[in-house]
Amino acid sequence: MEEEQGMLVQSLIDTVNMIASFTDYSGTVKKQYSNLARRLKLLMPMFEEIKESKEAIPEETTTALVSLKEALASAKELLRFGSEGSKIYLVLERDEVMQKFYEVTAQLEQALSAISYEKLDISVEVKEQVELVLSQFRRAKGRVDAPDVKLYEDLLSLYNKKNDAEMDTAVIRRLAEKLQLMGIADLTQESLALHEMVASTGGDPGERIEKMSMLLKKIKDFVQTDNPNLDAPSREKNLSPSHFGKASSDRNHKAPIIPDEFRCPISLELMKDPVIVSTGQTYERSCIEKWLEARHSTCPKTQQTLSSTALTPNYVLRSLIAQWCEANGIEPPKRPSSSQPSKTSSACSPAERTKIEILLCKLTSGNPEEQRSAAGEVRLLAKRNADNRVAIAEAGVIPLLVGLLSTPDSRTQEHAVTALLNLSICEDNKGSIVSSGAVPGIVHVLKKGSMEARENAAATLFSLSVIDENKVTIGGCGAIPPLVTLLSEGTQRGKKDAATALFNLCIYQGNKGKAVRAGVVPTLMHLLTEPEGGMVDEALAILAIIASHPEGKAAIGAAEAVPVLVEVIGNGSPRNKENAAAVLVHLCGGDLQYLAEARELGVRSRLVDLAQNGTDRGKRKAVQLLERLSRFIELPKHVHVQTENQSQTQKPQPSSAANSVDS
Repeated sequence: MEEEQGMLVQSLIDTVNMIASFTDYSGTVKKQYSNLARRLKLLMPMFEEIKESKEAIPEETTTALVSLKEALASAKELLRFGSEGSKIYLVLERDEVMQKFYEVTAQLEQALSAISYEKLDISVEVKEQVELVLSQFRRAKGRVDAPDVKLYEDLLSLYNKKNDAEMDTAVIRRLAEKLQLMGIADLTQESLALHEMVASTGGDPGERIEKMSMLLKKIKDFVQTDNPNLDAPSREKNLSPSHFGKASSDRNHKAPIIPDEFRCPISLELMKDPVIVSTGQTYERSCIEKWLEARHSTCPKTQQTLSSTALTPNYVLRSLIAQWCEANGIEPPKRPSSSQPSKTSSACSPAERTKIEILLCKLTSGNPEEQRSAAGEVRLLAKRNADNRVAIAEAGVIPLLVGLLSTPDSRTQEHAVTALLNLSICEDNKGSIVSSGAVPGIVHVLKKGSMEARENAAATLFSLSVIDENKVTIGGCGAIPPLVTLLSEGTQRGKKDAATALFNLCIYQGNKGKAVRAGVVPTLMHLLTEPEGGMVDEALAILAIIASHPEGKAAIGAAEAVPVLVEVIGNGSPRNKENAAAVLVHLCGGDLQYLAEARELGVRSRLVDLAQNGTDRGKRKAVQLLERLSRFIELPKHVHVQTENQSQTQKPQPSSAANSVDS
């Protein structure tokens, strides 16, 4: 039975992988099919966790997964045709195509609705992700997109022309461009698609396919007449010279659609170094700096006057962008100071390479003074440029630096951990640092080092935790309690380094409970209410991610967070309003006392405003809370009284969170 279930789950994974391999869809169905493929790819984490779980799948859930397998198979064939099938067919038979699309969408929604997620051994984040996919399918069922009537009419007009003299070249050109049939490869692919349709009918093309073949011939004749030198795919002709050295398989690669919130509002490109301005909006650093250098004093997006020109790094968004890139199989964007190093041996100057060899000898000398001096010089060399970072790692310096993390000399320790931080900027070095056994030593510095060394240790852990498997290693080495301590007692820079590291680590479900038991919630609540307010963004981002954990939810409730959250929803920045609402959604899930408290504090009007004017995620969270408030108001009066009494007399005290910390 277990073997059969394993084969079932593997077939689900294989089908989604096949769907993910479809690189592009015809323009006429691009929006709908791309959205469908994107939603189906979001199911992959659920299948992977089910596969890795040691618990047996209940029989009724197995039945539901079989239905989902059938629905995914239908979706795969639909999407395959949208990617590889006839573009002309997709226009002429749009009604039939879209009817099939809605049938498949309904089939998927029905199959997903039948699964009892509470009986599956999957994480809370994955459950929420699947619930989001399910809600999107439900909305998609009732949405009907307007067809491209002009394209359909142009095709019919072209078909009805009896000879070349009657044909309007402007119409044919428009058709060829809209259908993306401007190159030999595109025309050949369309021809093959029509031939496959003929083969599937047993060799009888029928009237519809004959009509499509005639249309293709007219378009092909026009394209070849209009451009007699046409001898390569149109995609290749549009590539910049720098692309010609790539393998041909890369030429047809289509990047995934970048979420709007990951694009800079100025450049509309994926952000590399997102920063927050005083209005709460996020921009790419280089773009907003140019805006400010041009003596603009307003926010480009909102046109509000900027109260300050200070730029705050958006560590949370940077981490989410990195995760999205990793999930979509693309290389995360590098910050300007973190450019990908060259692998050639000549990239590092001979003088600096010689210097690295001398430093290597000093690090292995056993002389404490020479080791301190050498570690300091490596620290500076690694900071200078990317080529040095590669050369230092290639020379075998990383294991020697790791050995110095446990030295009793605080200055040597500080140099060593900071050198590792600078080296970790290079993506390839991250794995080398962890595989050299650096994490326990970095945690030791985080606990025992000077304040600067502790701060740099926290920054190093953040840098290393970008890789998912490192999150597990770092959490397992006891890094979280000293990070929480630094979050409480560090300098402003140290607190930010600790916060970004904690946020990244808590993306992994297994680290959330450790953070709660280390007392992170009381610390975050203090940061939310301190007069300076310099850590509000980071504190709310971490609360939002740990609120999904049962221990996190209990600790946040015990910390009397509701009044603070309601205040932020009313007066915070757009991103902070969003995160505060997300925390409140988790807190009020199944606990009427917190809902009653939020209602008494006047949260409803603030949620209405957020639902109308917030970020996309903020709007969704506000709507969820408003729906719960409406259901709460409809409850019998005695339930309200009982809930109010409970919130006044039985509310857990903040000390209960502190008592749960491991000794």
